[in-house]
Amino acid sequence: MTAQPEHPAAPRITGIPRTINAIGDALTGSERARFYTEVLAAEESAVPAAMHRWWKTAMLHRAPAAVQSRANAAAGRSLVSVDDLLMDGVQ
Repeated sequence: MTAQPEHPAAPRITGIPRTINAIGDALTGSERARFYTEVLAAEESAVPAAMHRWWKTAMLHRAPAAVQSRANAAAGRSLVSVDDLLMDGVQ
């Protein structure tokens, strides 16, 4: 007999290519403007770090239930205190 997960695994989130255009396309309008402003004003050596930061933001938008999570945070619902997070797993 094999063990089966109680809940089916979430499907994998498709990755966003690590290009300026792909990252920009995956961001919201206001984020996109800030991203392009930051990347276009950056020194050559700072561009990869800026792209990486914004790529992570763009990927977070693709996470399951991301829209609901942001709505809950904005409305003050379903929040977890920092103390609860720090204590999670400490028994």
